Amino acid sequence: MNYYLGLDIGSSSIKAALVEVESGKSLGVVQEPKDEMGMHAEKNGWAEQNPNDWWKHICNAIQSLKKKYKVSRPQIKGIGISYQMHGLVLVDKRGTPLRKSIIWCDSRAVQIGHRAFDELGAEKCTSNLLNSPANFTASKLKWVKENEPDIYKQIYKFMLPGDYIAYKFSDKINTTIPGLSEGIFWDFKNDKTADFLLEYYGIDKAFVPDIVDTFGVQSLVCEKGEAESGIAAGTPIFYRAGDQPNNALSLNVFNPGEVAATGGTSGVVYAVTDNLSGKESTRVNNFAHVNYTKSNPRIGKLLNINGAGIQYRWLLNNLAVNSYEEMNNLASEIPIGSDGVCLIPFGNGAERMLNNQEIGTRIVNMNLNNHHKGHMCRAALEGIAFSFVYGMEILKSDGIKPSVIRAGNDNLFRSEIFANTVATLIEQEIEIYNTTGAIGAARAANLHKGDFEAFEKVIMDNDHVMTFMPFKDKQPYIKAYNTWKKELELILNK
Repeated sequence: MNYYLGLDIGSSSIKAALVEVESGKSLGVVQEPKDEMGMHAEKNGWAEQNPNDWWKHICNAIQSLKKKYKVSRPQIKGIGISYQMHGLVLVDKRGTPLRKSIIWCDSRAVQIGHRAFDELGAEKCTSNLLNSPANFTASKLKWVKENEPDIYKQIYKFMLPGDYIAYKFSDKINTTIPGLSEGIFWDFKNDKTADFLLEYYGIDKAFVPDIVDTFGVQSLVCEKGEAESGIAAGTPIFYRAGDQPNNALSLNVFNPGEVAATGGTSGVVYAVTDNLSGKESTRVNNFAHVNYTKSNPRIGKLLNINGAGIQYRWLLNNLAVNSYEEMNNLASEIPIGSDGVCLIPFGNGAERMLNNQEIGTRIVNMNLNNHHKGHMCRAALEGIAFSFVYGMEILKSDGIKPSVIRAGNDNLFRSEIFANTVATLIEQEIEIYNTTGAIGAARAANLHKGDFEAFEKVIMDNDHVMTFMPFKDKQPYIKAYNTWKKELELILNK
């Protein structure tokens, strides 16, 4: 039996998966390290990781996979890589990292990006970059230029986290158009690197790696890569993408109108369109999707909801309950609308979709004589669901016309109250799949053949769990949502 290896490089752990080449069936997934990876934060708002720590954990994960499933190196026929987005890795001419990676959740470059947006102009940024430069990779590189000139002088290339791991396997430095777009290095209007932004930031164009296709032979494992990783020299790296586009791929989301949703600690709605609109670029991120080409543009519009599963977990930890199942049972005894109780679930920092306002979590209309923890549980699930619906309204205003929503089988989407509320208000069915980013990356290695229909069949045959259909009687949901939305907008308009 032959396999593809999929890697998912997160900021808390590395996950590695093996799938059968012919069937796409998952053999297994392992995680390294067993505990969370650490982050270095020299100052508030900073977040850094050592790129070689990622590589060490990947090598350990590969060894663990091979041992656990008795797989030999000749049986692994290709590699797919998913990685934490927006990270900055800087290397010298020997390929040695010059400093720790400034990762996605580091906020040191916020003001640099805001200044660039103001000075370059909203029109230029939204029409060419489809985004504000904001706190993305290009702005982080500008921060290094301004604050660490000795390091800046030694730079040979910048890379994203997935690019660096591909380099460690192959000794070849390259990147992809979707990768450059997530770093805000891509000019969609002219279909080339964003030279005007590099010139504005005073960044040397020679730092940009060579560009390879997202699907195809990007590079081959070299002898050093084999010695360190245990993957045979000559094994191709077939695929590379950031974690959110890869999550969409894992859910078979490629075409306009298809939407991927995740409901973990934070929530994400990732909608694909062929429309190069940057209308909501201060609230929504726009990146080249994995199947983007100039002649057939596919843009992933990413909307983040910070206050999602973390809200429900907070209740689990602070109410007199023992499990999510108990909370869901309590909530199911309460009518739609939670008898008027509204929970505004934005208590996990500033919300970009609310124009970076930090409004916190708020409980509204609680009556101490009539309401109890069941109402809190229902109001929390509804409030998080309503925030997803509110986000979809923003995406619709930016040209998204949803035709189907596909979601992972995570905590929130396991809740019938949550999933039914979203499906009914958006008036779209929600398909639930049991998959992971590492499995998706492994399967994507097979897309170098270009057979997207076979890829879709693998997902349907192996991963589909169930489908939530919108309820015909949606009036109670609309009434509850309008009450919640009115309370939210009272807060936003203060």
